[in-house]
Amino acid sequence: MTFSVLGADGTAVGMAVSSSSTAVAARCIHLRQGVGGSASQNLTDPRLGVKLLDALAEGLSPEQAIDRVTRDTPDLGHRQLTVINMQGESAMFSGTHALGIVNERRGRSVVSAGNILADPAVIDRSVEAFETSTGELELRLMAALEAGLAAGGEAGPLRSAGLAVMRNAPWPETDLRVDWSEEPISELRRLLELWLPERQDYLSRALRPDSAPHYEIPGSVAP
Repeated sequence: MTFSVLGADGTAVGMAVSSSSTAVAARCIHLRQGVGGSASQNLTDPRLGVKLLDALAEGLSPEQAIDRVTRDTPDLGHRQLTVINMQGESAMFSGTHALGIVNERRGRSVVSAGNILADPAVIDRSVEAFETSTGELELRLMAALEAGLAAGGEAGPLRSAGLAVMRNAPWPETDLRVDWSEEPISELRRLLELWLPERQDYLSRALRPDSAPHYEIPGSVAP
C-alpha cells in the first residue's frame, strides 16, 4: 500500500510518501514544529501519528513514544508506524498483519518503512539515498523516494505521493501532494522544482508582508 521516508537535519523535519491508494499524504504525514515527524500507514489511523508527536512533545524519546502508543493501541497488528525527533533519533513498528512484503529501516537522521513492496530493498535504497544525499531536506527526501521507486516501489502501480517539510514556521513551509496520477513520484518531482524557488517568498509574505516579493498577478497592486 505505502512506502515512506522521514528525515531530519537539525533545523527541519519532513516526510515523503507514495502509495497505490488515493491522497496518501493527507492521511499519513504528521509534522510538528520543533518536535519531529511521524507516519501511520498500512491500514492507516491518523490518530496514531498525532499521539506519537504528543509523546515526543512531552520529552519521550522516539523509542519510548513507540512503546507508549503501541502499548495503548487496539488492532495494533494492522498498523505500521515510524517516528523521528529533531535530533534525528527514530523508531519504527510493523504489526504482524501488515500487508505483503514489509520492511523497515533506520539510518542517520532517517527512518523508512513500507508494505506491499515489490522488494524489501525498496526501503534499504531509500535510506541509503537519504544518507548519501546533500542539500535541502526537500531534495534529500525526494531523492530517497525516487531511489525506492527505482528499487521496485510497490508491488502494484503507485497512484499518489506527497512531501512536506517544517522549519521555523508553525506550518509546513513545503506541503506538496499528488492525489491521483499515473506517475505520482515524477509529478511530485515536477511540483518540487516549481515550488522551491518560490518557497521563501511565500514565507516572507506571511511573516513580513510589507517587504515580501510581489508577483505580477492580474488585479494586484504593486507595493
